[in-house]
Amino acid sequence: MLKQVLTRKWGLRLLLLVFGAFLFLLPGRASIPPFDRDEPRYMQATAQMLETHDFIDVRFQDKPRYLQPAGIYWLEAAAVSVSGTLKDRAVWAYRVPSLVAMTAAAGLTAWMGAILFGPSAGLMAGALLATSVLAAAEGRMATIDSALLFAVLLAEAAVLSVLQDREAQRPTSAWWALLFWLALGCGLMLKGPVVLIPGLGTPLTLALVERNGSWLRRLRFQWGWLVMLAVVVPWCVAIGLISHGEFFQRAVGRNFLGKIGQGQEAHGGFPGFHLAVFALAFWPGSFFAVAAFPFIWARRKIWQFQFLLCWIVPHWIVFELIATKLPHYVLPTYPAIAILTAAALCKTEQGWLWPQKRWGRVLIGFYGCICLAIGSALAVAGIVLSIVLEGHAPVEAWLGMVGSVPPLVLAARNVVVGKMKRAALSAMAAAVVIYTSLFLGVIPRLHSIWLAPRLVSMVERHKSCPDSRVMSSSFSEPSFVFLMHGNVSLDTPDAAASMLSKNSQCGLALVAQKDFPTFAASAQKYSVQLNEYERIKGFNYSTGKWLDIGLYGAHPQ
Repeated sequence: MLKQVLTRKWGLRLLLLVFGAFLFLLPGRASIPPFDRDEPRYMQATAQMLETHDFIDVRFQDKPRYLQPAGIYWLEAAAVSVSGTLKDRAVWAYRVPSLVAMTAAAGLTAWMGAILFGPSAGLMAGALLATSVLAAAEGRMATIDSALLFAVLLAEAAVLSVLQDREAQRPTSAWWALLFWLALGCGLMLKGPVVLIPGLGTPLTLALVERNGSWLRRLRFQWGWLVMLAVVVPWCVAIGLISHGEFFQRAVGRNFLGKIGQGQEAHGGFPGFHLAVFALAFWPGSFFAVAAFPFIWARRKIWQFQFLLCWIVPHWIVFELIATKLPHYVLPTYPAIAILTAAALCKTEQGWLWPQKRWGRVLIGFYGCICLAIGSALAVAGIVLSIVLEGHAPVEAWLGMVGSVPPLVLAARNVVVGKMKRAALSAMAAAVVIYTSLFLGVIPRLHSIWLAPRLVSMVERHKSCPDSRVMSSSFSEPSFVFLMHGNVSLDTPDAAASMLSKNSQCGLALVAQKDFPTFAASAQKYSVQLNEYERIKGFNYSTGKWLDIGLYGAHPQ
């Protein structure tokens, strides 16, 4: 199978898929401001790492950021250093690791799918992953999850190679074992023990299901774990000494274990949360994944299907059980879901395998209606958001709707007549049009929600000193801190008034209208005569509230 897959013709198609995924993930990368709240925290911590040359102790302003190891910050720091954009705070540079990782993930998914089920299934799997809503979003953000996904894929690719060798009854090269443990070590440097859930969970679960763990010796457990630890231990020792153990108390005790018992940062959810959001998160592939279930279930005892199911099920169950829930927690399972879905789409061209029971067909039909509604909502989302927030819709929003509705209709028609592969291709075409419209022409122009860059521009217009002291009492989003190069203090209205009393010439305070009475009373207490320079109104999507923020200084005496 390997020699059959890795032909020159298929290799060119794979390169075309990877290049297409790369181009698909480009729109909006430079034009969309930092997206609150996690992304700018990574950005600011990375910028501080480069400015201070401290690559061990990760900090956000003057506070330690002890949530996960430093791997993602190193990757972003490398991208920013190579691009030479540190002083410019160019957001695209911080997003380069996610772009590269998600593009590579699409290619590696296609490669694994081709090994398992043939070239056409591999290409289909890579496309399904790349066009999913969650991959399209995460691939554009300077966060951990795209890099973690790629690390998981490398480990699973090594496991797949081991299983192939087992089926062919040939020895496994130590290089595959080395790749497996290095991938897990890199995953540990990115997000700590989370990578072990799919990384070790897949082979151990498969061995349990098969009741045969002898093939696990091919992964060289006797020395492999030392390779994994060699990647992460040096930094762990360094941060342990620097933080006097505080990193492990916060990262493991609070951030990792704390998420199990209760939802952190208002991110709690009900059991089944990830199944509920799957329709949107994996759209447009979500309907085809659910519709493929009878095909997959009928082949559940074949080793290729068992491997992929053992990749998905343990990881999914763990994150359904823990209290804290975010859609990207199950992203590492999406390549396996994409491969299984692609196998069904490419192996049933003679006729789609629908459930035999009527209630099964009804449920899948109902789910299809939900997915069609999601696609329709995404098609008009640009128009609706633009009109609601800005009062008018740009041409790109209308083009996105006009360009995506016909392939959506065609996809629905092909589903009805049983041409599922064509339906999937049409749905993915609609997704490409929708995402390009949203990320390139709509989201960057939603000025009402991009408060941080507008506030920075307002501050720059009214700075009276090169080293003006700026304090914000009503807008504390990390994006503002990043775009201000960290040169802003976040404090109370009373502290802002006190600062102006001590910095009458060079002090500036940002205060929302709702906090102004407290601010004015404090200014009177400190004998500060306020001077309002300018006001900005906008919508803080992190809190769901409209804000009216004024910029104040001390009136010359």
